[in-house]
Amino acid sequence: MSRPAEPIPVDERILRAWPLPAPGGSKDARGRVVVIGGSEHSPGGVLLAGVAALRVGAGRLTLVTPGSIALPVAMAVPEAGVLVLPEGGADAAVDPLGDQVRSELAGADAVLVGPGLDDLDLTRRLVEAVCRAEGVPAALALDAFALGVLPALDLALPPHAVLSPNVEEAGLLLGDGDGAPARDDPDVEGALDGDADRLAAVVARVADRYRAAVTCYGEVADPGGAWRVEEGGPGLGTSGSGDVLAGAIIGLLARGADAAQAAVWATHLHARAGDRLSERIGKVGFLARELCDELPRALDATG
Repeated sequence: MSRPAEPIPVDERILRAWPLPAPGGSKDARGRVVVIGGSEHSPGGVLLAGVAALRVGAGRLTLVTPGSIALPVAMAVPEAGVLVLPEGGADAAVDPLGDQVRSELAGADAVLVGPGLDDLDLTRRLVEAVCRAEGVPAALALDAFALGVLPALDLALPPHAVLSPNVEEAGLLLGDGDGAPARDDPDVEGALDGDADRLAAVVARVADRYRAAVTCYGEVADPGGAWRVEEGGPGLGTSGSGDVLAGAIIGLLARGADAAQAAVWATHLHARAGDRLSERIGKVGFLARELCDELPRALDATG
């Protein structure tokens, strides 16, 4: 399928003609999510992503995180099961997942890797291990450090994969794996300067390169389509906002949405949540955790 010349503007009419799978009547029917992330420096990312997944209707949540933060994570999100990553997982001699996590992955409907991770070697090994694990779900989302390691990895992503880079990370995804953005690339340079059409071109190229759905600052593409979410505002540029978006994506994937639908709907819901907070609190100054609380209302208003 060829991509349209211009991104399709996303509005409620478009979304209502593309309805999400109905939520099941039990937590298992609504989908099982596994989120792998977190670190001592950034424990909040895995929390925000997990809560966002539940807020868009996922039924069961497991957070997989380093042992040093596992207890406070479990206390902060009592709705989640919590598993611990093996110590020394960046070492080639150590299984970065361990038996318990591998077993949990085999029963999951969708997996997110990246929020809050801050060790590149560990992240690289986690992404490789998840993508090559026996029984890995067909639905996978990658965010944050899990995007930065992707260009250097020789692996195929699952059929329903979604990438949620910021602009700088989108440039890295078009690079050669040396940890630097694509050099002398007019689309990347234009996107970094705020050119929406150049950003749309970057997102489409990333989608083609990785055979995945991609969302970045309102521009969404997969290998056959392109969409533009024009809602949202400067308030979304706050710490943890991207973790909420990634969590919304994985929650919708777990409910049964395909990659493009999950990316488009999650991008819209994230933006609508920001708009609702802007109206009530102000254009800037609301917190990412408040975006999580607005997601169900945005979902009800749209669906």
